[in-house]
Amino acid sequence: MPLRSAGRRFRPALTALIAAATATVLALTAAPPAAAAGTWTEVGSDRADPLTESQGLTSVEVPAGSPNRYTGIGTVPLGLAFRGWNHVGDPDASYDGHYIEPYQRDSGGAKMYRVQAPDGTWSEYVHALSPGEALNNSWVAITPDGQWMLSGEWGTMTRLLVFPTPGVNPATSPSANLPQVAEVRLDHAVRDVQGCDFETATRLLCSSDDPEGSLFGMTKPLLQIDLSAAPDGTDVTGHVTALRQLPLRSGCSGGFEAEGIDYDRRTGTLRVIVISPGFCVLTDSKTYRFTRG
Repeated sequence: MPLRSAGRRFRPALTALIAAATATVLALTAAPPAAAAGTWTEVGSDRADPLTESQGLTSVEVPAGSPNRYTGIGTVPLGLAFRGWNHVGDPDASYDGHYIEPYQRDSGGAKMYRVQAPDGTWSEYVHALSPGEALNNSWVAITPDGQWMLSGEWGTMTRLLVFPTPGVNPATSPSANLPQVAEVRLDHAVRDVQGCDFETATRLLCSSDDPEGSLFGMTKPLLQIDLSAAPDGTDVTGHVTALRQLPLRSGCSGGFEAEGIDYDRRTGTLRVIVISPGFCVLTDSKTYRFTRG
């Protein structure tokens, strides 16, 4: 989610009730676009807390039995916020237990990646923006081998950024700039990607907050990006497919926000956060669960 005003306008009670009823009827009766039919089937959902579960999520394999982790405005440490790092995006965890959160601030020429090692210690890796690179830092996705980290930019883009994984790749150090080393060059533009996660070494699943729908014939699509090769620090290409529209159900009408995404290889479960519009952000925002088939 990009930084935006937290102010919201509440309608009179009668108008709100009418809008909610209309939204419910439409959600139950409207047929999804034909292009949205895909292999990921919704199997359930859980309420997403608007303060602590509204930006991103990841499953953690090491140590065994670790709970899923979430990010939101309420998870930003005060010390980071005081230094200007006031927005956290969709995190990821490597298969060996390194956990990484992406941070941005309102201005400046850098992004920051906060890494927790398997022993529980934290470190910070700062990336000075490359020429033409957008300031926002919405998400990270760690390759299955752990050595490379993908990240994305807000807006309409035809690339994803590739970095050595901070804290894992031996070429990284908290005392040195974290460099962008390559790109995933997409064959189709994507818009407002809020999270990606690896399903396999050469396949990404991504959540898009696209509000327009002109790129794929639907708003808020679940995207699949098939890579020409596993990332290795050099440029690769990516073939983009829109699989389906993410669920947009709420007691309120208005603009939904698709947020972070996680694929748990242990169970084959895909999870995506969708934040509800208006005051329903407090009541019926959801983390939706999907499985293939």
